[in-house]
Amino acid sequence: MRELVAGVRRIVVLLGGGSSEREISLRSGRAVTCALASLGYAVRPLDPLEESVERFRWQLGDFAFIALHGRFGEDGQVQKILERRGIPYTGSGPAASRLAFSKSAAKAEFRNHEISTPRGLVVQASRSREELRSLAESVGFPLVVKPDQEGSSLGVSFVAAADGLIAACERAFSFGPVVLIEQAIVGTEWTVGLLDDRPLPPLKVTVPGQIFDFDDKYGRETTGYDFDGGVTSGERDRIAALAARAAGSLGVIGLSRVDIRVDRSSQPFVLEVNTVPGLTDHSLVPKAAERAGWTLGTLCEETMRLALQGNPVPQIVSSPYDRWPDVADRRAG
Repeated sequence: MRELVAGVRRIVVLLGGGSSEREISLRSGRAVTCALASLGYAVRPLDPLEESVERFRWQLGDFAFIALHGRFGEDGQVQKILERRGIPYTGSGPAASRLAFSKSAAKAEFRNHEISTPRGLVVQASRSREELRSLAESVGFPLVVKPDQEGSSLGVSFVAAADGLIAACERAFSFGPVVLIEQAIVGTEWTVGLLDDRPLPPLKVTVPGQIFDFDDKYGRETTGYDFDGGVTSGERDRIAALAARAAGSLGVIGLSRVDIRVDRSSQPFVLEVNTVPGLTDHSLVPKAAERAGWTLGTLCEETMRLALQGNPVPQIVSSPYDRWPDVADRRAG
């Protein structure tokens, strides 16, 4: 009979929520719920839009699997609540989550650690059109305009020339008062799933347009996925190593995903680190896990096991997978 992760009596899957990524979060959470239930776990979905996480009747032996994308789920808020309640959970702690959720703050940290990232600058909604044009010119076209705190490529625009700048900024500002104007890296798009600092197979993504947008991620069937990527194994290893460094620079642990652009000279640039990556049937991390020979259930179990390494929870069962390095003081800060 299959052994379950020791000490876990019930898994509460946090999904949905009130962010702009609600629908994707519901899909991720339902996929996780089905995968874990199929392995024999008692699973209970919890949607913070319908039930309060703070007032929920948590029980001894509960474990929280966070599948909340966007605000509240990825910015450290729900992590703080779970820590106050003494509930172990997947992913990074409040500080690392908050840092990674702000693209500009994460970019500053990448630079502090000498990790290559596209040049860019932060602009506020109070800036005039003339100021926006001047700032954009200092970055240089083509460029990408994106909300500072948003996921799933919502509000992101590729801007080839100055005449498209204002519309792109207005679109990004509709998601929040702070926007990032960033150098567009002309080349290829890669994504790397991580479990702590161990990478899943890097995945090259190809799309019809200039950027990997929301529709490419969750709607269009024209998106291409290539694990070979037309590059050498050494180049793929370089991409994976950069992803691990980027996540480590932010203190990100557990399951995460790092998005990278590689320019025409094969130089990789880190775009961002996602602390709660999508787990839908269209999502990138499950595709990489499948490439590595794992089902979604296996991936979820390993994510749980890593989370329990640094929490005062009953003994963890032995794993059939490779040994993973212990992470001391995993959620410090």
